[in-house]
Amino acid sequence: MTKTLHYNLIFRPEQEGGFTVLVPSLPGCITYGKNLEEAKMMAKDAIKGYIYSLKKHKESIPSDIDNFVTTVNIETKKIIYA
Repeated sequence: MTKTLHYNLIFRPEQEGGFTVLVPSLPGCITYGKNLEEAKMMAKDAIKGYIYSLKKHKESIPSDIDNFVTTVNIETKKIIYA
């Protein structure tokens, strides 16, 4: 029997190029890819490894099926540091 799990990913562009990927619901599950396609593929691989470890240690497996991600913009006055 196959179960589909849903995970939100955060892609952070890196100065040297590529993307760091964070999986918020899996603490410490972070990976990197040279481009978005590779980063997503690496994230899937990292998630599978994380889930394997959770199963091995008989821990519960979280999912983001009921969660969603949004952004907010916060306007601030420019701060000048001395």
